[in-house]
Amino acid sequence: MRTLIAVTIPATAFILLLAVGVDLTTADFARVRQQRGLLLAGVFAPLVLLPPIALMLARVLGSPREVVVGVLVLAVCPIGTVSNLYSYLAGASNAIAVTLTGLSCLIAAATIPLAGRAVEFVFGIPLEIDAPIPVLGAQLLIVLALPVVLGMAARHRAPALARRSAPTLRRLSIIGTLIMLALIMIDDWGAFVTGLSTTVPLAAAFVVASFAAGWMTAVPFSRRSGDRFAIAAEFGARNIGVATAISVTILGRVEFARFTATYSFVELPLMLGAVALFKARTGQNPTA
Repeated sequence: MRTLIAVTIPATAFILLLAVGVDLTTADFARVRQQRGLLLAGVFAPLVLLPPIALMLARVLGSPREVVVGVLVLAVCPIGTVSNLYSYLAGASNAIAVTLTGLSCLIAAATIPLAGRAVEFVFGIPLEIDAPIPVLGAQLLIVLALPVVLGMAARHRAPALARRSAPTLRRLSIIGTLIMLALIMIDDWGAFVTGLSTTVPLAAAFVVASFAAGWMTAVPFSRRSGDRFAIAAEFGARNIGVATAISVTILGRVEFARFTATYSFVELPLMLGAVALFKARTGQNPTA
């Protein structure tokens, strides 16, 4: 089982991020270049705000150590591709959402080890990322940045093929993610079920708090509610595949990934609820 998990998770993460790259073009960067402040805030503010939010919630709820580390790993990870779906369904700023997702994944090879070290230094919570930053950065470069770059290159060199392949890549990434999460759960089903009383409240609180932090971060940079929702969705949707890959492949700890599995199931209904509330509030007019 552990061997199957070790093979499935990095393969799924690679396909998922390849799909991000195929969907990302230089035009996406051009469309938001007039909103550099919003873009920088959307990429870097989660790395500053989400780890302390995660740690505070975990301590308030009395979470065990493996859950604390699990939520901190999730907090330092890049934006999840599903955030683009939330922005699309809400009629929010899709260009910002896609660009932020791509940039976040592209620079994650540098930001994850640095954020991990910052968490250890400031809060005294070791994430067990023991490799030197250059070594870890190289590992993450292969896991994260490489597939995004390959996807962008494929779209640039063969745009027609990339467009035809994009839906298949997205479906494969969804199927792979579901298989990956199922493997994590059944690896130790008893521990997963027993831990739900601890992980579900923390996951729900972290989704809501992250979304709120993202919305407030966007307020000084844009008056458009569509922009604010896009940033909030980017905060709330962490990259499940990457978080699981780090926990299992790099850290070698399946138990850290159990929180990620719970988070994935809790995030979806809460974020869809946010989409419904946003559409009801704006009356399908995200410029309001």
